[in-house]
Amino acid sequence: MLKIIDISKTFNPGTINAKTAISHLSLDVAKGDFITIIGANGAGKSTLFNAIAGSFYTDEGRILLEGKDVTLVSEHKRAKYIGRLFQDPMKGSAPGMSIEENMSLAAGKGGWLSHVSKADKAEFRERLALLEMGLENRMQQPVGLLSGGQRQALTLMMATYNPPKLLLLDEHTAALDPGTAEKVINLTKQIVEENHLTCLMITHNMQSALELGNRTIMMNSGNIILDVKGEERDRLQVSDLLEKFKTAAGKELDNDRMLLV
Repeated sequence: MLKIIDISKTFNPGTINAKTAISHLSLDVAKGDFITIIGANGAGKSTLFNAIAGSFYTDEGRILLEGKDVTLVSEHKRAKYIGRLFQDPMKGSAPGMSIEENMSLAAGKGGWLSHVSKADKAEFRERLALLEMGLENRMQQPVGLLSGGQRQALTLMMATYNPPKLLLLDEHTAALDPGTAEKVINLTKQIVEENHLTCLMITHNMQSALELGNRTIMMNSGNIILDVKGEERDRLQVSDLLEKFKTAAGKELDNDRMLLV
């Protein structure tokens, strides 16, 4: 479904600030895979997502989506079939527009001046009710007035309104309080399963990385150092992940944010 072939990316090449963020990385993602991705800060996780989404072109290598080479396809064109959520709940929706207008944009029916039919409004309410946050009764409220959790749940709903070929979740619950984060994670599982989405999710929670989806990848220094699924993954504990990181990377995992979760 997604095939990444030997991609590399160096920022500020040829300067003292040169930084190789991804180094000869290859990855095959099957249709319907739900892959959790873990790694310390600077491991290259978000850079990998940026490469997939087309935020920049890689220095070398190829990226194929459903057999189509998208390596040189622009970000806005890839956005038609790649959904993405960020850590910041403020991204992914228009704060000055109402919930209804944001849903209209997600549905492909336009924004500010578009005509939303009664049938459209009914569908928006039905979908928003699934969030169990009462947003279906606040359709005219500006999105900028919502809490972080409400906005992130709305953004998830918008990103999957028309199910994308690929969903990228970049620590989309990291900025939320534990209770809200759990609610958004459960909603994520429900939407991914019901729509049979192919999903890559970056998380700092190592326990969640083992419990969610069907496959776990660990990154370090711009490459994949561990890729587990099936029975092998089912048997792993967080302590096993830490040991495997030490073996593969030759050092202890030094990231308090991950270790304290």
